[in-house]
Amino acid sequence: MNFATSTFRAFRTCAASPSSSRILTRPLVPCRFSGARRHYSEGTASTSEGDKAKDPQGEKGSTSDLEEKIKAKDAEVVDLTGRLRYLQADFLNLQRNAAREKEQTRDFAITRFASDLLETVDVLAIALKSVPATALSTHESSQTSTTPPPESLPKSHEAYLRELHTGVEMTHRLLLQTLFKYHVKPFDPTGDKFDPNQHEALYQAPIPGKEPGTVIDCQKTGYTIKDRVLRAAQVGVAQDTS
Repeated sequence: MNFATSTFRAFRTCAASPSSSRILTRPLVPCRFSGARRHYSEGTASTSEGDKAKDPQGEKGSTSDLEEKIKAKDAEVVDLTGRLRYLQADFLNLQRNAAREKEQTRDFAITRFASDLLETVDVLAIALKSVPATALSTHESSQTSTTPPPESLPKSHEAYLRELHTGVEMTHRLLLQTLFKYHVKPFDPTGDKFDPNQHEALYQAPIPGKEPGTVIDCQKTGYTIKDRVLRAAQVGVAQDTS
């Protein structure tokens, strides 16, 4: 038997035995799964590399979204701040107006009462004007005369007239002082320029030497309460002579 024949037989013997078949078939399984593992690992590596390649773009997108949100919040803060300032200004104006209205209400609370009281002042003024100054001076001259007063009266008629005039004058002055406490003041516009906001024209008359529109007579005194006209003065106005 030569060397080639012995080698062939040995090969056949190994191929026919079951142990040899197991030995031959074992490496096939690891080779197949190892290839699958190698394929899976390569796929994972490629996926991670793709994620790494996509990460910069994702970071840029998230940064831009964050900047847009910050800008929107800044605009909202500016808008709310402006509204708050407007509301604050409106509130301050409301406080000022309320304080001014309260002060005006307090100052002009007696407007109606003062208007009714002015009629009484007018009556007293008319009573004072009804007694001429010559009648009062007659009383002074009568005191120096030797004529005795009538027996039925302890005083002369001129003395009673003088006392009546003094009493009316004191009452008139007291009423004016009471009105002054509440900022009610009279004004006589004689000689002033006619103002329809403060004067009420009763008549017009051509007066030589007087400028047209000038107040020449005051029939009823005007009154003001602080800076407001309580009652307009009733006056006569000079007319154009032409």
